[in-house]
Amino acid sequence: MTLREPPPAADPMLPADEFAGKVVLVTGGGSGVGLAMARGFALCGARIAIASRNEETLAEGAAELRGLGAEVFTAQCDVRQRNQVTEMFTRIEEAAGPVDFLLNNAGSNFPALAENLNVNAWRAITQIALDGTFFCSQEFHARRCRVGRAGAIVNNLASYAWTGFPGDAHSAAAKAGTLNLTLSLATEWARDQIRVNSIVVGTYPHSRVPNNDPREREGRRGLTVPAGRALRTQELGWAAAFLCSRFGGYITGLNLVVDGGDWLRRDLLKPPFIPPRERKDLWFGQ
Repeated sequence: MTLREPPPAADPMLPADEFAGKVVLVTGGGSGVGLAMARGFALCGARIAIASRNEETLAEGAAELRGLGAEVFTAQCDVRQRNQVTEMFTRIEEAAGPVDFLLNNAGSNFPALAENLNVNAWRAITQIALDGTFFCSQEFHARRCRVGRAGAIVNNLASYAWTGFPGDAHSAAAKAGTLNLTLSLATEWARDQIRVNSIVVGTYPHSRVPNNDPREREGRRGLTVPAGRALRTQELGWAAAFLCSRFGGYITGLNLVVDGGDWLRRDLLKPPFIPPRERKDLWFGQ
């Protein structure tokens, strides 16, 4: 049995003016999960700021969001660089106003055996996902406290933060660090009226998954997830919007898993385990 399909992506989950006058900053917001989350806020009236290292990606994401009627601002930034993070916030504040909500989504990944990861490869992933999340959160917190206003942060996580993942030690370690960071900041900053949560993102068909045609991946994903279908990206936008909204105002320190129950699957009858060094497809065990 398949979990029912969600409403269309163009349907807002909250009132259309829920975030009227509010500014949301989405790192890595020009494509993929970040863009999906930005859409969720745009449909509820927010002013959208998206950040990325890639100007072309920013332009494409901004065009899509403006097509929804949103007011959109862009900032080129490498979140690994603490000074660039400060400059990004300043540029956005000057153009759009103070940032009310921060979505830490910037990240990158590639399959690699741990023994083959050199220093640069390790840092390329861990510094974006963990260092970048901390730098942006720290800057956001300081600016909200400076003006005495509440705010909310949502971090991007994956279930392998708990389980590990062969061929992905760099990203799994970074996500585990981000999981702990979410919990630590939620308790430290609660009295500052800064709520900190995370969304554990399930896999979904898209062109950047290695060695996978999105249409084929859709069918395969549905067969392996208890919910019986792949994730729809609008479900991530709705989840992030809820966590930042008035309706989620008492929620902090939560890791909201949006993966159709995939992280719970612990079947006794599994496909044969193929050692990572013997796989043709490092991530998917083939």
